[in-house]
Amino acid sequence: MKNRKKTALVLGASGLVGNELVKILIQQKNYEKIHILVRRPIESNHPSCEVHVVDFDKLDTYSELFQVTDVFCCLGTTIKKAKSKEAFRKVDYEYPVEAAKISSKTGVEKFLIITAMGSNSKSLIFYNQVKGQVEEALGKLIIPSVHIFRPSLLLGERTEFRFGERIAEKASAFLNLLMVGALRPYKAIEARNVAAAMAAVAQTDKSGVNIYPSHEIERIAREKN
Repeated sequence: MKNRKKTALVLGASGLVGNELVKILIQQKNYEKIHILVRRPIESNHPSCEVHVVDFDKLDTYSELFQVTDVFCCLGTTIKKAKSKEAFRKVDYEYPVEAAKISSKTGVEKFLIITAMGSNSKSLIFYNQVKGQVEEALGKLIIPSVHIFRPSLLLGERTEFRFGERIAEKASAFLNLLMVGALRPYKAIEARNVAAAMAAVAQTDKSGVNIYPSHEIERIAREKN
């Protein structure tokens, strides 16, 4: 399997994790073609990458692009950026679930997605509730191998300034030193480590639905570095 050239599709490549993921996939050379779905044009000069500007509200019209081996879903926003709960739900629930539904019909072998620590469809926190609903929806689809990554606070250089997250990132440098034992799963994690873990897991033979909490993501990334 490791010697077989595969194809990949990445949704959310302009985001914090998605950007790092594309870099890693290119470096690994496990994919002969990487299709990148974006809402706005981005630069990508690598010969293995093909950028597609699409209307995410009409994802089903791009089903031919989902005829790949692995799909990486790094879509995500914030309620502040989306402006409303409805708009947030569209990006963080409707688009990922639609992508997964298309993947189940086109023969995708692996579907890898980022949700969040605390994902729970019954949570009183709207953000965690939506993430949990995504996970439940994925579990009902027929995809041979589903991998769900639940990172804690993501660290990295964002394209847009988020004041609250910037403060949290500053504090995390100190707080991470205290996150040992039972608190270890709550440590903030570098976006590139989440990307590295996704890329590594995509090369395994695990089937079924697999969930990776933040500290497990960190472990996988560390083993591959």
